[in-house]
Amino acid sequence: RSSITTVYIEVLPPNNQSPPRFPQLMYSLEVSEAMRIGAVLLNLQAVDREGDPIRYLIQNGDPQQVFNLSQNSGLLALAKPLDRESTDRYILIVTASDGRPDGTSTATVNIVVTDVNDNGPIFDMFLPKNLSVQEEEANAFVGQVRATDADAGVNGQVRYSLANFNHLFRITSNGSIYTAVKLNREVRDYYELIVEATDGAADPRRSTLTLAIKVLDIDDNSPVFTNSSYTVCVPENLPPGTVFLQIEAKDVDLGANVTYRIRTQEARQYFALNKYTGELSLLKSLDYESFSDTEATFTFLVEAFDSKGTMPPGLATVTVRVKDMNDYSPVFSKKLYRGMVAPDAAKGTVITTVSAEDQDPPGTPASRVRYKVDVVQFPYSASIFDVEENSGRVVTRVNLNEEPSTVFKLVVIAYDDGDPVKFNTTTVEIAVLQPSVIPRFTQDEYRPPAVSESAPRGTVVAVVLAAALNQTVVYSIVSGNEEDVFAINNQTGVISVKKPLDYERVSSYELRVQADSLQVVRSNLRVPSKSNTAKVFIEVQDENDHAPVFTKKLYIGGVSEDAKMFSSVLKVKADDKDTGNYSAMQYRLIIPPIKDGKEGFVIEAYTGLIKTAMLFKNMRRSYFKFQVIATDNYGKGLSSKADVLVSVVNQLDMQVIVSNVPPTLVEQNKDQLIGILERYVQDQIPGATVVVESIGARRFGDGYSEEDYTKSDLMVYAIDPQTNRAIMRNELFK
Repeated sequence: RSSITTVYIEVLPPNNQSPPRFPQLMYSLEVSEAMRIGAVLLNLQAVDREGDPIRYLIQNGDPQQVFNLSQNSGLLALAKPLDRESTDRYILIVTASDGRPDGTSTATVNIVVTDVNDNGPIFDMFLPKNLSVQEEEANAFVGQVRATDADAGVNGQVRYSLANFNHLFRITSNGSIYTAVKLNREVRDYYELIVEATDGAADPRRSTLTLAIKVLDIDDNSPVFTNSSYTVCVPENLPPGTVFLQIEAKDVDLGANVTYRIRTQEARQYFALNKYTGELSLLKSLDYESFSDTEATFTFLVEAFDSKGTMPPGLATVTVRVKDMNDYSPVFSKKLYRGMVAPDAAKGTVITTVSAEDQDPPGTPASRVRYKVDVVQFPYSASIFDVEENSGRVVTRVNLNEEPSTVFKLVVIAYDDGDPVKFNTTTVEIAVLQPSVIPRFTQDEYRPPAVSESAPRGTVVAVVLAAALNQTVVYSIVSGNEEDVFAINNQTGVISVKKPLDYERVSSYELRVQADSLQVVRSNLRVPSKSNTAKVFIEVQDENDHAPVFTKKLYIGGVSEDAKMFSSVLKVKADDKDTGNYSAMQYRLIIPPIKDGKEGFVIEAYTGLIKTAMLFKNMRRSYFKFQVIATDNYGKGLSSKADVLVSVVNQLDMQVIVSNVPPTLVEQNKDQLIGILERYVQDQIPGATVVVESIGARRFGDGYSEEDYTKSDLMVYAIDPQTNRAIMRNELFK
């Protein structure tokens, strides 16, 4: 047997003539420009067959000595930082030599520098940064920016965006900027727009550029008045040419020239408007009294134009109120007023009344007349007498203690509220009477017997009496008789009933009567003093003039089949407006005979409590109707009646309602509870009446023998108004 193999024989040159050899004649590698200095990039170790020492050298391709090749080991390392943007490829020629002249071999190292994102976008600074755009134009071209990035690939791809005002502007992929909406120069005329350029790296670099954008004006606004309406008060009778108002309008457009004009034709005959200054002046004097209505006013339109523009004019309303300048002074009805006063007249005693009128238009301040005392003239008189501001009544300021027959003079001023204030004066002469001519009552107070409220007209109530020396006395009621219920005989002092009395409305009166001498009365004056006035106290006596009124027209109740004799059924009540015995009730029943001559029910005469007077066994679904009579004055007076309906019920008609409050509290709120239950029941059966049979403690336990007084059980039933019978439980709460 045999086999074959291949044998390679290398023939070595003689005498150590073989140079070192690199494993490869060509090396290729990629190195990131971010590679750190000193990093080993490649092992270029060559092989020398004879084992001679080898020295390595970069022969060509690295003039800047960016790389370092170890002479002994052949390790290629980075000696300086790489920058792809300045040199992106290196072709190194390296040699390996064993020291002999022909003992050198070479290899080529092809180094490609790969990019990292170490450069941000850079804007072209030669493109304009001060831009302008016209207002009120959307999608208007504003300008363009351009940015470049020295990095390669996506790291050098530039995208644009806006860092502010991106709701007003937009930017395209090529850096062109447009308006996104219509700009309004009057709102804002200048923007500093920040444009941002971003490269495409995963962790991108950014650069920004600020552009100054000026918004150019167009004529797109009308003049606007500083006020939409002007109101001015102009006194009447001002001379023509008087300037009374200056209006102003502004146009926010640039270069606007605003002029003014009165738009309302009718107003041009009264007013002039300076077209340049906006001053409003009078063409003629205004007269307040020439206006027929209560408000003397002019209302008209003014307009403002931009003489260089095309927009509509701005409008405003001007209201001119003509002010009444108080043409007239108040005029007293008399130049001299006279009055009389008792020497001991009390403070507040009315002596006389002054009156003045003003011919200025009614309802205006200039026509309102008020009064005051002139304290400069006759100062002592001014210290003891006064005049009421609005009424003009002259009164005593203090309790008097003056000498009889003294005559005081008082100057009263009547003035208005016009502008300017105008006034007039009058004189009041006040004579202090002799006590002998002032009547004196026999009593300070009169308390006659009570008068019946049913007293007819003319019934004498009281007689007052006053006397004065050699004087005829005249009587009058001065207060307390505002409804004119009583009359007084001015000669005899007899007070009588003039109008019907009603005790229930007014139970007493306090009259103030006055006695004056005929001499004083003929002078159309009254002279109140401490002696010539008296009080009359009149008490009205109640009469039985009101019949009782029941609280209900129909009382509805129920009685259980197993009710015992004299069990309580329900309670009726009648009220009477009268007092005393006239409001004391006595009750009785009118019941048709039921069986065996029995009436079936009785009532407690003075409480109104109705009770059973028979047994009702086996009488379920029966009912009884009868009347109750209430008579006041314990049964001797007036009467009224009401109807009573009593239905016979049993346990089948009753419903138990449980409550979590004590029975006493339920009893206190029984009426409110019935109202709530009736509203619920009447939703099912209109007009139904709910009756509470009993209120007791909560029963529980075996045979319900235990009681809990913190809670309640209520037994209730309802009565149908159509049948007058109890509603069955299953019908009531179905």
